[in-house]
Amino acid sequence: MFVPDSCLVDEAARDLVAAAAARRPDGLALMTTETELTWADVDRRVTAAAHRITARTAPGDRVAIVLGNSVEFVVAFFGVLRAGRVAVPLNPGYTANELDWVIADSGAALIVGGGDTGSGPPRVRGNLDEEVTEGDLPSVSARDLAVLLYTSGTSGRPKGAMLTHAALAANHDQLDAIDPPVVGPDDVVLLAVPMFHAYGLNTGLGSVARHAATGVLIDRFDPAASLAAIAERGVTVVVGVPGMYAAWSRQPEVRTALRSVRSSVCGAAPLVPDEMARFGAATGQSIIVGYGLTETAPVLTTTAVSDRGKPGSIGRPLPGVSLRLRSAAGQLLWVDGTASADEDLAELDLSVEDVAGTDPGEIEVRGGNLFSGYWPDGRGGPDADGWWATGDVAYADGEGDLHLVDRIDELILVHGFNVYPAEIERVLDSHPGVAETAVVGVPDHDSGQRPHAFVVAAIDPPPTPAELQVFCAAHLARFKLPTVELVRELPHSATGKVRKRELPL
Repeated sequence: MFVPDSCLVDEAARDLVAAAAARRPDGLALMTTETELTWADVDRRVTAAAHRITARTAPGDRVAIVLGNSVEFVVAFFGVLRAGRVAVPLNPGYTANELDWVIADSGAALIVGGGDTGSGPPRVRGNLDEEVTEGDLPSVSARDLAVLLYTSGTSGRPKGAMLTHAALAANHDQLDAIDPPVVGPDDVVLLAVPMFHAYGLNTGLGSVARHAATGVLIDRFDPAASLAAIAERGVTVVVGVPGMYAAWSRQPEVRTALRSVRSSVCGAAPLVPDEMARFGAATGQSIIVGYGLTETAPVLTTTAVSDRGKPGSIGRPLPGVSLRLRSAAGQLLWVDGTASADEDLAELDLSVEDVAGTDPGEIEVRGGNLFSGYWPDGRGGPDADGWWATGDVAYADGEGDLHLVDRIDELILVHGFNVYPAEIERVLDSHPGVAETAVVGVPDHDSGQRPHAFVVAAIDPPPTPAELQVFCAAHLARFKLPTVELVRELPHSATGKVRKRELPL
C-alpha cells in the first residue's frame, strides 16, 4: 500500500496557531471591522476553546461549526483541532433539513453556532473561550482525522471527505515549495471565501496561520465594501473565486483599491478567460489560477508554477503532487509530478514528442494531501498505490500546461460522440448578450442525448434562443449545437459554482 512521505513517521500534528504565536506573538493575526487580534491573543482563545471542547466531548468526536467567516469560527476551528476532535465546518446558509442531515451523518457530538433545528446534539451559543478550564490537552497525531468537509457533489446527498492533520499540512508544504511564495509572513491576506469550503479553510485561513501572516475576515462579500477593506487594510494577497474578480473588475475604483495587492489567487471554480482579461484591463494585474478539490485539501495545480497569464490554463501540478491523465479506454495520456520528466516518460515508454499535447483524459492524482476516503468507512478514497481519480477531465497543451475540460459525469453522448458542456458554455458566454450559462445533457429520442443550455441574459431585450443557436453554429460542430432556454438566474453554491443538479430539467 502506498504511504505518503508525510505519514511515514507518526509525528505530532502541527499546531499552526501555537507555532504562529511562538514566532510572532505580537504580530497582527486577524482583523475585522470590530476588532484586531494578535497571534498571542488567538492562541489564548484557542487554548480556552480546546479546554471547553475537551470537557464536553470524547477523543475523535465530531464537532459541527455553523459560523460565518469570523473570529469565532477561527477560534472554534483551531480549538477543535487542538482538542484532538474532528471539525465539521458547515454552511450557515443551509436549511434546517440540510443541516440536520449532515449533523446526523457526521454523528456530531457538539454544535458550535447555528440556529435551532430541533432535537440533536448540544449547542454552544456564545464564544467557546468564555469558560477557561485548567488541565492537560490531549496529544494529537498527524495521522488523526482533523476535518470532515462535506462536498456538494452533482447528485444525491453531500459526502464527508476525511482529511487528516497530515493531509492539511502536506498541501501547505506543497504550496510553500512555489518560488516565489504566494503567501509569506509579512502578507495581509483577504479571507472572504467561506471557511466551510476547503479553499477558504486551508488555502486561505490555513496559509495565514502557517506563515503567521495577517488575515482580514469578511463574512459577506460586497464588491464595493470589500475593495474599501482591501485599500484600508493594505491587503497584499487576495484569495478569491471567479465571481469576486468579475464583480471587482466592474467597479470604477478597482485599480486604486487594489494598489497594495501583489498576488491575486483564484480557485474553487473555473475562471472564464474573458473575465480574466477584463480584470487585467481594469487593474493592470494578473491572476494566479489554481485547481483542486475538497478531497485534495484542496490545491493540485497552479499557474504560479507555469505561465500565469495563459488564458484557460490551470497550470501544472504543485511540487509534491503527482498527476496523470488517463483516457476512457484506460490509456495513460500524460504524466507529470515529483519524478523527473525523463523518468515519467521512461515509465510510460513515451517520448517528449508523444506528450507535446494530449487528448482529454481524466485527472488522476497522488500526494500526501489526499483525503482518506469518504466518511465513515473510507470508501472512494485513493487506491492501494495512492492514486485517486478526480472525475475531472483535462488536456495538456503543447507547452505542458493543463486545461480543464469538464466533469466526467457531465459528459454528453450525442450519437456516441463526446460533447463537453464547458465547450458550449464558453461559446455562449462569449456572446455579448449573455451573462451566464449552464449546459446539461437531456434525453433525446434520435441521438440518445442532446445538449440543453440554460442562459441568463445580460441585456434587455435578451437575445432569442434562435439567435443564440445561430451564434453557436458558427463556432461548434452540428452535433454539439444546444437547445436554448432563457432563465432569470442560475442556482449557485457559496463559492460561485453552478449547481446543475438544481436546474429545472
